[in-house]
Amino acid sequence: MNTYKYYVGGKFVTSTSGNLIDIDCPYEQTIVGRVQAISKAEADLAIAATKKAQKDWADLDLFKRADLLNKWADQLEIDAHEIAEIIMQEVGKTWNDAVKEVTRTAEFIRYTVQEYIHTNDTSMSGQNYPGGSKNKIAIIKRIPLGTVLAISPFNYPVNLSVAKIAPALISGNAVVFKPATQGAISAVKIIESFDKVGFPADILQLLTGKGSDIGDYVSEHEGIDMISFTGGATTGRHLSSFSTMKPMVLELGGKDPAIVCEDADIDKAVFEIMSGAFSYSGQRCTAIKRVLVNEAVADELVAKLKGEVEKLTVGMPIDNPVIVPLINKGSADYVEGLITDAIADGATLLVGNKREDNLIYPTLFDHVTPDMRLAWEEPFGPVLPIIRVSSDAQAIELANQSEYGLQASVFSRDFSRAAAIAEKIEAGSVQINGRTERGPDHFPFLGVKNSGMGVHGISRTIDAMTREKLLIINL
Repeated sequence: MNTYKYYVGGKFVTSTSGNLIDIDCPYEQTIVGRVQAISKAEADLAIAATKKAQKDWADLDLFKRADLLNKWADQLEIDAHEIAEIIMQEVGKTWNDAVKEVTRTAEFIRYTVQEYIHTNDTSMSGQNYPGGSKNKIAIIKRIPLGTVLAISPFNYPVNLSVAKIAPALISGNAVVFKPATQGAISAVKIIESFDKVGFPADILQLLTGKGSDIGDYVSEHEGIDMISFTGGATTGRHLSSFSTMKPMVLELGGKDPAIVCEDADIDKAVFEIMSGAFSYSGQRCTAIKRVLVNEAVADELVAKLKGEVEKLTVGMPIDNPVIVPLINKGSADYVEGLITDAIADGATLLVGNKREDNLIYPTLFDHVTPDMRLAWEEPFGPVLPIIRVSSDAQAIELANQSEYGLQASVFSRDFSRAAAIAEKIEAGSVQINGRTERGPDHFPFLGVKNSGMGVHGISRTIDAMTREKLLIINL
């Protein structure tokens, strides 16, 4: 069994705390490895060390920063299978999806580099304001914020980590990287690739440990200048409570609805809903988590969904099934509780309600009503409720009653109708005749209400990690 070090000062080191955290495999009764549980004093030293390193890094020629990041992307591709093996063992992602995550991440870095290279300073003339003078010109630059705290989730431990790190680094920031505990070994592996490239010491520090021990401490630390967090809504709300005067971007949960109108292409809707709801066992913030279908076509949609759910492959990640075990026992217990409650409350179970350890078989419910937990709570698992509605207005009302507002899908052959529904849905993004999903990665990605704060997406992330500074020239 491997014990993994944390990364500070351009070196992998062992914590003086002597404390280690076991990382359990979600689908086998084994320990994948152990990571360091660092102390607060070690966090202090790591954060402090970023200050001088960040200034030197920001002063470094842009194309030298770009070259190092591009070499990191190349190294990730070289190490892709080694990293994918850890992703599969640690978070239970299928082998194919794990490899794809690493290669997608390399592409993300390269695009981010080019996006920043082609970002130019802007200017304004005083003469364009009443009483102003053409002899006064403002050059508007974007400068780095300083030290960015990047907190990543378990479900995309490589992609969503680098989606924070790469924009921060190319724009001249230093990074303190705190991965989810379940996902920390994957984080170590991508930083091993990072280390091979020859970046300057102290511009990136990888701190491992439980959020309950050091999460709040580093988040509130005076040495942190900006926080980028992806994770659960409860933690996100907690972070936002002490965000005074500290920029923050939060990417949280969702209860993404798929609204199916009576004029929808039902086969198309079924295909998109299946992909959106069940890939990676629904452990995605953008997964379709409820279907609001017009009662005129509900029977047809339900019958076709039932047939497709019954065909879903179920098994262990190495075999590349659609449905894999959930991340841990607590998550499986929670999903099982939602299923049990829905049955007790009178929902019609069509498929599923079977469990083997952390493996929850795909489960489909019809006749779910708004008084059931499953109508509102985010399962983060392979269970899909169908709620029948009588009108577009009722579908919109139910969609908007959720505390979340990440994404939604609308299915209709009438684009004007679908667009009108989309306009009224309280969500960061609405997909028309497609599944809810993140990306392409250069698109803005955001949530409203309890689904988040601020905007992701490559150029938007760069904007969030920099600030404007004016140089005013008086001619």
